[in-house]
Amino acid sequence: MNPVPGEWLPDPLPHDPLQVAETWLRQAFDEQAQPNPNAMTLATVAASGQPSARVVLCKDIVLPEGYLLFFTSYESRKGAELAAHPRVAAVLHWDALHRSVRVEGFVVKSPPRESDDYFASRPWQSRLGAWASQQSRPVGNRHQLIEQLRSVGKRFGTPPVGPDGNDADDSPAGVEVPRPPHWGGYRLWVEAVELWVEGEFRIHDRARWTRSLTAIGDGHSFAATPWHVQRLQP
Repeated sequence: MNPVPGEWLPDPLPHDPLQVAETWLRQAFDEQAQPNPNAMTLATVAASGQPSARVVLCKDIVLPEGYLLFFTSYESRKGAELAAHPRVAAVLHWDALHRSVRVEGFVVKSPPRESDDYFASRPWQSRLGAWASQQSRPVGNRHQLIEQLRSVGKRFGTPPVGPDGNDADDSPAGVEVPRPPHWGGYRLWVEAVELWVEGEFRIHDRARWTRSLTAIGDGHSFAATPWHVQRLQP
């Protein structure tokens, strides 16, 4: 018995796996099957060869270009590792929907406008936090972190920040917190995709798509060959 009746991968397999991944992501949001349906495990490698993984939020699967979008501090551990080795792997897993998406590819920084637009859409407290937190750096205690937040708040003229780092006023008039230069988006240009659907007795449905990417002149984009696909045994 299929845990998700009628949801096997089609035969023949679709030409573009990212269209399927984008549909699955939208469905996970629509059905509210789990918190943070766009939670994505991102794996990077340091200059020393040490791998590391963490969860980021996949903010978009951009079609037809073929990249995933996430945002973070460029000065974080992941930012340093991406600068050293831009090849990454990532996983989106929806346990309640019995599906997962694995991707591999290259990461490049988003164009400044793309980062600016997303940053402007965030709550002002989150924008303030991007300035206050030196992500991945040591801190003595939480009080020190909140004091950094308050200091930045004074710089930008925001309302006072409470002891928990939050404030009740969600839309204070006249507050402008621009995007810091060390914070922005990354485009994960996808070179390989594996779609997985859970089956009973571990007879899952799997397929892997691959293509080649060639960087183009703007520094943010790639040209891609057509997808090649193979079914895989579970």
